[in-house]
Amino acid sequence: EAVLFLEQSCRYKFKMFPAKLFKSREHLRICPQEYTCCTSEMEDKLSQQSKLEFENLVEETSHFVRTTFVSRHKKFDEFFRELLENAERSLNDMFVRTYGMLYMQNSEVFQDLFTELKRYYTGGNVNLEEMLNDFWARLLERMFQLINPQYHFSEDYLECVSKYTDQLKPFGDVPRKLKVQVTRAFIAARTFVQGLTVGREVANRVSKVSPTPGCIRALMKMLYCPYCRGLPTVKPCNNYCLNVMKGCLANQADLDTEWNLFIGKKSLNISGRKLW
Repeated sequence: EAVLFLEQSCRYKFKMFPAKLFKSREHLRICPQEYTCCTSEMEDKLSQQSKLEFENLVEETSHFVRTTFVSRHKKFDEFFRELLENAERSLNDMFVRTYGMLYMQNSEVFQDLFTELKRYYTGGNVNLEEMLNDFWARLLERMFQLINPQYHFSEDYLECVSKYTDQLKPFGDVPRKLKVQVTRAFIAARTFVQGLTVGREVANRVSKVSPTPGCIRALMKMLYCPYCRGLPTVKPCNNYCLNVMKGCLANQADLDTEWNLFIGKKSLNISGRKLW
C-alpha cells in the first residue's frame, strides 16, 4: 500500500515526466536512492530548476532596494542641479538689472564659479576653499580695475592686491559666511549623492548571485528531493530553510553589519542634516 501511494504521488507531481515509482538502478547524485520518482536526468533538470528559482528569488527580493536607490538618486540629483541652475540664473538676472554692461563684461568670473561648483558636486577634483578664495581674488582684481579706470595695472600689481584680500576685507564678512554655507551644503550634497550611487552599485552586485555547487545541492535536497520520494506536500521547516539560505548567501551575509551601518548613516543624512 505504501508503494502504491508513492506511485500515485509521483504521477500527481511529475506531470512533466512520464513519472512512476521505481527502485532506482541509476546513480542519483543528490537525492536518496531506494524507491524514487526520479531518474538521474530528472534529478539534473530539477537541480537546475532549483538554481534558477533561487536566482530569481534573490533578484525579485532585492528589486525594491535597487529601484529605491535608483529613484532616490535621480530625484535628489535633479533637485540639487535645479537649485544650482536657479541660483545661477537668479544671480545673473539680478546683476544684469543692477550693473548692466559692467557686469556682463565680467560675468565669466561668476560663470566660472558655478562651473567649478557643479564640477565639485559631480565628483571632480576641486578644493572648495581654494576655489572660493580664487573667486574672491579674481573679483577683487576686476573691481579694482573698474573703480580705477584711469590707471593701467600690471599682472604682478593685481596679484599683489589680491594677496591682501583677507587684510583689506573689501567685501566685508561676506566671503567667510559664503564659504561656510557653500562648503557645508556641497560637502553634504556630494557625500549624500555618492552614497546613493554606492548603495545602488552594491545592491546590483549582491543581487547577481552565482550559487556554488554546494548551494545547488542543498537547494535541490530541500526543494525537490521530497518530490522524488513521492512526497510533494512535504515542506521544509523554517530552520532548515534558513540554514540553507544562510549557506547560499554566506558571502552576502558578511556585508550585513557594514550594510546596516551604511543605511543608518544615510538615514541620519536624510533626517538630521540640513544642506543649508
